[in-house]
Amino acid sequence: MNTCFLGELISECSLSFHIVEVQQSLPIKSLSCKLVGKRPALSLEAFLRDHYLSGIPVVIRDSMDHWPAKSKWNDMNYLRRVAGFRTVPVEVGKNYLCPEWKQELITFSEFLERTRSNDTTSVETTYLAQHQLFDQIQELRQDIVIPDYCFTGGGEIRSLNAWFGPARTVTPLHHDPHHNILAQVVGKKYVRLYSASLSDELHPHSETMLSNSSQVDLDNIDEKEFPNILDLEFQDCILEEGEMLYIPPKWWHYVRSLTTSFSVSFWWSDAEKLDD
Repeated sequence: MNTCFLGELISECSLSFHIVEVQQSLPIKSLSCKLVGKRPALSLEAFLRDHYLSGIPVVIRDSMDHWPAKSKWNDMNYLRRVAGFRTVPVEVGKNYLCPEWKQELITFSEFLERTRSNDTTSVETTYLAQHQLFDQIQELRQDIVIPDYCFTGGGEIRSLNAWFGPARTVTPLHHDPHHNILAQVVGKKYVRLYSASLSDELHPHSETMLSNSSQVDLDNIDEKEFPNILDLEFQDCILEEGEMLYIPPKWWHYVRSLTTSFSVSFWWSDAEKLDD
């Protein structure tokens, strides 16, 4: 990475950890090609015109300051008080494509303890991933607000999910069928995005259940099996606390937590797709 770009990146992200350490933990070429654009307090008109209709990702700043979650979810005691006794499904292991990956049912208090311990022990990474936690715990649902952007296109919310875990949790390269706003409430995440037009080059799994997931492991790329993968164009970013990332339908994305992280994803459909 050239020094000019490095200086720009540090200023852009206001990283509280050393940039070299971040680079060493990320896939090849990360943060050296094209950064996802960041726009403050993006108007609905501009979002519709510049991103929704054109299918271009964007990071939206300054649109979550009114969320109660912004001041509450950094407090483990608060989370334990409102949700500690509830049972939640968690993922254990690197990610769902790895053979050693498994799922468990544990209390939210136990999950919080594992999250705390992950930074200091060899406890296997435990991730509360794509869980409808807010249907289960109304106190947490009241801490967030559905972004107005999610009503673009006259559709409706299809899914509202929580993503909560320690640093180094990974969601492997995959795509989703709906429009997606990923709201970063606590911590930081690295996100890499590939256009939907590159689907064939990203080698989706042939199994029906995994057909939206790539065979390419960006953390350990097999250049013999996938010789052209490093030549494919992508966009990426570090999603900061208080920022939202718009991911258009079918765009491939890889996500890695850089710190303890609590995110919320909002999926929604266009009006004409409500019957899908």
